[in-house]
Amino acid sequence: MVNIRRWLIHAFMPPWRWRTAFPRAVLDAIEAAVRRSEATHRGEIRFAIENALAPWAALRGKTAHERAIEVFAQSRVWDTEENTGVLIYVLLADRRVEIVADRGIAKKVAQSEWDAVARVMQEAFRQGNFRAGALAGIEQVGAILARHFPAGQVNPDELPDRPLIVK
Repeated sequence: MVNIRRWLIHAFMPPWRWRTAFPRAVLDAIEAAVRRSEATHRGEIRFAIENALAPWAALRGKTAHERAIEVFAQSRVWDTEENTGVLIYVLLADRRVEIVADRGIAKKVAQSEWDAVARVMQEAFRQGNFRAGALAGIEQVGAILARHFPAGQVNPDELPDRPLIVK
């Protein structure tokens, strides 16, 4: 069944909306947090923000999780030496956070751990605190990665640390 309310939210989301939630100072803080986190583990964190789905995708019922998997592939988060990429995907129109981990991580970390981190972030976002929610999420993802993939002598930075704005 088509969710008309959801379609309307996606269709009429102002294209600049992400800038109010994630202004330059917050993007800078996210980038710095990703860089600090990646110094403690061999994982690669990619933070992506999408304002809204294309209206046709929302009309067809595409979920935030389905879109996160597409963004994971399109932004090549899977393309790391140890298959230790993690995407933190924020879909503002749905107020959803999805965390997608590459197969090297998925073997060791249950999806329920990622879902718990996403819930913490969503709660902060619901209260309008995008900076705190994003930084808490990155910190928790980093702690999980450090537990399973601690930094070694060789620890290349394989993905950009700057948040990706999906258009």
